[in-house]
Amino acid sequence: MILTSALGPSVEILPALGLLSHHITVAPAEASALIETPASGPSRHDIVLVDARTELIAAKSLCRLIRATGISVPLLAILTEGGLAGLTAEWGVDDVLLTSAGPAEVEARLRLALGRTTGTEPEDPRITMGPLSIDEAAYSATLRGERLDLTYKEFELLKHLAQHPGRVFTRGQLLQEVWGYDYFGGTRTVDVHVRRLRAKLGSGYEGLIGTVRNVGYRFVPDEAGVGGEPDETEGEAGPAAESAGLAPVGNDDPTSSRPGPTSRR
Repeated sequence: MILTSALGPSVEILPALGLLSHHITVAPAEASALIETPASGPSRHDIVLVDARTELIAAKSLCRLIRATGISVPLLAILTEGGLAGLTAEWGVDDVLLTSAGPAEVEARLRLALGRTTGTEPEDPRITMGPLSIDEAAYSATLRGERLDLTYKEFELLKHLAQHPGRVFTRGQLLQEVWGYDYFGGTRTVDVHVRRLRAKLGSGYEGLIGTVRNVGYRFVPDEAGVGGEPDETEGEAGPAAESAGLAPVGNDDPTSSRPGPTSRR
């Protein structure tokens, strides 16, 4: 099945398909097209291709949405060579097909994609870090069993940090990986979303999102690290925090314009 917003036969989307003996269905670029497809029987589709030749942002969103539905068949994106610059792991695709690929390459990639997914179990879409649980499939996050009221970008930011516990991301990296390479806003956007996330996590758990001065932000999974004041506290952290390896490096807020603590004589 090819999901596309273009009008025309499949050979105009991926010319090599015209030389292969596959049964192809072309459907609108909507996740609902998969719901209407039988899970078994002669009309079942073994591979889903998303047309990402032109509208990269829309194609990425569609791929992520399809992946969140728990699709059990390979998901591939059809891209131009120039479109490869916008491809990241966030797309959630199993492989890509270039529009310039010949029939032998297309057939090989389809065959390999089918072989990798045969007999595999779907991964658990949930991320659990102590009292925090993130369900990627349901686009929801709960803290101590209570659902957090997050915007789409707040959820994406929290999920991205939680997927890489302990790793420090610069604001530029977060802009590229969460907002997308084609986002033209300033890095201050990241700081605003971090503050909102911390506020929604509450005073007891705002420390789950730690700050490294002059570098960026990281997810702190250790329960001992929660309960601090990561956006306002200045100066040195206490001995307990230092021994746990959770003390912020200098000023907590990398965007703060306030001077650091002065030394005493």
